[in-house]
Amino acid sequence: MSSPVSGIFSGFTKLCKGLAVILVGGHIVVQLLPVSVTYLALIPARTIPFGWNLITAGYIEQSVHGVVVSTLGLLFLGKLLEPVWGSKEFLKFIFITNFLTSVCVFVTAIALYYVTMQEKYLYMPLSGFHGVLAGFLVGIKQIVPDQELHLLKIKVKWLPSLMLLLSIAISFFTPESATYLPTLIFGTYIGWIYLRYLQRKPESKLRGDPSEDFAFSTFFPEFLRPITDPIASIFHRMLCGKSEVPSDSQGYTLGGSPLLGSDPIEASRRRERGARALEERLAAEKLAAGRSSEEQPIDVNDRV
Repeated sequence: MSSPVSGIFSGFTKLCKGLAVILVGGHIVVQLLPVSVTYLALIPARTIPFGWNLITAGYIEQSVHGVVVSTLGLLFLGKLLEPVWGSKEFLKFIFITNFLTSVCVFVTAIALYYVTMQEKYLYMPLSGFHGVLAGFLVGIKQIVPDQELHLLKIKVKWLPSLMLLLSIAISFFTPESATYLPTLIFGTYIGWIYLRYLQRKPESKLRGDPSEDFAFSTFFPEFLRPITDPIASIFHRMLCGKSEVPSDSQGYTLGGSPLLGSDPIEASRRRERGARALEERLAAEKLAAGRSSEEQPIDVNDRV
């Protein structure tokens, strides 16, 4: 007999389950062999020659609460994102976001060392899947931005911003903020860069999401956008070679020709597919919960 709780914990994809096994397995390895942290976690002073830790660090959780949060986040967020993106694109997003986030964290740690001359920035082991989870929140913001979370009474599009705001606030009271805050910030930004400019759409042969609803300024409140828009335009010129185009145009341009990924209609369709996939999954879970509630009294009567 199924139950509402079992309905919530069902529907996880095979890829997400496999990745969850890797996260749990990585945690077990570093607990049984603590010396393995030296080779698997990102330790800036040892990244050269141990360059592979730019990849492995994202899949190593050193704490119990870390592996629990990462595993649950992967399963539940992946259940929403993978059906929309496809397994190949979902895995590609994880790999690119994890690797580029690790590179940015490595550069930041080296910079902090030269600024402060504190060796802790060179030798602290950095690891965890939270950078990719931050990127997942950006993906949720993209596909169902106006979906409301009933418990928090906020729209999904604000989740990445609230997560970063809360993390920054907590960092003022925790001495270990350098072990997680840069990863969260870069994970969010790299995830947005990939989805905004690089993600390929096989059905349309386009790249990215140029819609105004997914602009960099949408991570900030309205009153801050006059400040954030000029900053965002600088990075846009770096990536696309030209400043933002008017909203009534057909999309980004590069040297007068359309840039791949410049179809706002395609971005709208992708959000519709995401909303439809979410509605179907929620409906399936409600149906499973309804069936379980109907089966329960029947079982009781049978026992009597």
